Amino acid sequence: MSRLLTDRQAEELHKSIIAYFSSIGLSNTAAALRTDLNLGEETFDAATSKKYEGLLEKKWTSVVRLQKKVMDLENQNRTLKFELENATPLAARLKQDPATWLPKDPARYTLESHQKDVTCVAFHPVFSSLASGSDDCTIKIWDWEMGEIERTVKGHTRTVTDLDFGGPQGGTILASCSSDLTIKLWDPSKEYQNIRTLHGHDHSVSAVRFIPSGVGQQSGNLLVSASRDETMRMWDVTTGYCVKTIHGHTDWIRDISPSVDGRYLVSTGDDKTGRLWDISGTMPECKVILTGHDNYNICCVLAPAAAYKFLAPLAGLQKPPPATSTAEFIATGSRDKVIKLWDARGNCIKTLVGHDNWIRALVFHPGGKYLISASDDKSIRCWDLSQEGKCVRILEDIHGHFVTSLRWAPSIMRVKQNGQPTPGTPNGKAIDVKAESETQIRWYDERTLRVTDTSLPPGVAIEGQLDEFKA
Repeated sequence: MSRLLTDRQAEELHKSIIAYFSSIGLSNTAAALRTDLNLGEETFDAATSKKYEGLLEKKWTSVVRLQKKVMDLENQNRTLKFELENATPLAARLKQDPATWLPKDPARYTLESHQKDVTCVAFHPVFSSLASGSDDCTIKIWDWEMGEIERTVKGHTRTVTDLDFGGPQGGTILASCSSDLTIKLWDPSKEYQNIRTLHGHDHSVSAVRFIPSGVGQQSGNLLVSASRDETMRMWDVTTGYCVKTIHGHTDWIRDISPSVDGRYLVSTGDDKTGRLWDISGTMPECKVILTGHDNYNICCVLAPAAAYKFLAPLAGLQKPPPATSTAEFIATGSRDKVIKLWDARGNCIKTLVGHDNWIRALVFHPGGKYLISASDDKSIRCWDLSQEGKCVRILEDIHGHFVTSLRWAPSIMRVKQNGQPTPGTPNGKAIDVKAESETQIRWYDERTLRVTDTSLPPGVAIEGQLDEFKA
């Protein structure tokens, strides 16, 4: 058998073994080994033995540490190879516009203050504020650029289940809903004073969304809510009256998503269906029912027009639908651990498989190329719609418990020259991710772009850097 060690290395090893045996009281074993190796007192005395004492343990623990490091590097190498195989060339990535950015670990900030599970989040549409709701019945307002808490808003008596900014006054009113059966409106310009409370649902209110301008003469003033009482209600936030009640689902309605023009609404829930509604008329009309999931549906979202060119081939279309048609494709997530993509005729055009637990939240990338999902498996996944829904990025164990909410940060306004606000990044800056059973929020930002000269068109960055953020 060929020797792996040199003569000097072998001698060092033998002396270390003898010193180890001596140190643990195996003097007879040490003496027998010395005899077999012809190591007399003249070459290996007590002082020399003391020198080698502990060396074997140090070498052994060093090997274990190196093995762990090698395993970590191998995992990192696999991740980088995965990203490389599914990414554009480096030169192209460095010139990427925000429409192709994806979230990247680690988180920029970890925000901690809630006393119980965080349940929902929403970004202020103008300023760098983030609202979060919790099982502790409170809403907290954060400065997400600084990573600091600004205030705590109290008013609900049970879990705050959803939040959304919108409505009149420039779309800055904050709406919240709760298991206490109420919807509350808060005015940020008045230090988040509760300006109205809406009553009408007979069970927990699970979702609330402002309807964008475009519907009737109440443009910008309409709010829609979904409830465990199997109904959706549309509210005029200026008067507080319920103007429409929508029936159709046969079980708990979990999520809703209005179209960008306010004409359509998609809903989903425990009856395992998704439903597309035309809410522009006097009486809301169900246009299509989406059936196919094997368990309760939890989330839904309408695809933006930017995604049509990527989704059209999946639907077998030669060219994408016009951007003026705002309800052509829908995504739903379910407890059956899969995501389904649908066309407006109710056909399932793609099923995305990969998560190991319930799908909790879905959001389309502002650039339209990606769909991003969150799950109870503690991960978020990025699906490339241009590659038939291939999963191109996975952020695993980003929270200690379920990841249940995703939101894109909007373009924020920055006051620059002459006191005039200038828009921030045009296609969304960050994804906000929160954990259901952790009292913290983390959000991901791969690149920071800032407009520092108002003479440049919106979204042009003259200062940009790739950030390595600390969690």
